[in-house]
Amino acid sequence: MAFTTKMVAGTSGALLSLIAGAGIASALPDPGPIINSTCSYPQVIAALNAQDPALASQLQANPMATGWLHQLVNAGPDQRAKMVKQAESTPGVTQYTGVIMTVANTCNNF
Repeated sequence: MAFTTKMVAGTSGALLSLIAGAGIASALPDPGPIINSTCSYPQVIAALNAQDPALASQLQANPMATGWLHQLVNAGPDQRAKMVKQAESTPGVTQYTGVIMTVANTCNNF
């Protein structure tokens, strides 16, 4: 695996570890809201702050996680689908799936 690929995989893991905590990996119920989102990074962070301020603070304190989130937000739907699929294999996603999906579904309100 190329260094860049490992870096992206590790970064996505770091982001989802912050968001997800400990648990068993599982697919998101419907990643469509993430893949097709029109939200900006500030909207995503505002939605996360509204949903879980402590989690938003942890995310913003981690440069790798914020970099991965910026990359996700700036990617097109095809690349987002790949990133989400890759991130779904990261242990711990299930615990905060609700937060992730709420942010994806409400970020346009911010």
